[in-house]
Amino acid sequence: MPNEPVETAQAAPAPAAPRVTPWRDQAPVIGVVALGGAVGACARYGAALLWPTAPGAFPWTTLWVNVIGCAVMGVLMALLTEVWQAHRLVRPFFGTGVLGGFTTFSTYTVDIRALTDGGEARTALGYLALTVCAALAAVWTGSQLTRRVVARGRRTQDGGGAA
Repeated sequence: MPNEPVETAQAAPAPAAPRVTPWRDQAPVIGVVALGGAVGACARYGAALLWPTAPGAFPWTTLWVNVIGCAVMGVLMALLTEVWQAHRLVRPFFGTGVLGGFTTFSTYTVDIRALTDGGEARTALGYLALTVCAALAAVWTGSQLTRRVVARGRRTQDGGGAA
């Protein structure tokens, strides 16, 4: 009948949303990044002690530290994305921590400023361009060579490699 009240079923209460605990989930990541950063920074400091740069000289040590770090990053990312199923903390430890602490683009900018302030603007500009180009080439080369080595190893395991 049109004027009769219609019974409606009461909806069950919605389940409580899970409690978000971002710090609990992120604490291990922050810890491994900090630990890796300390390791990388110590390695960079060691390189600077072994191969110091004289004031006003071309900062070869910083250049090579950045290029080597970028090459290793290319290798690491190729391995972690295409070969290994690594633990969730491996990438933050090595990639962000160790290699982030080892490479030193902040020192790179300080070096550019020091060269410029010392009247070596051309050298500073060359260093600026060389570092960027060499770092990009290093990360690309490291990843490409790693992919080739991995592919060759897989072909050999599958019996498709030449003897």
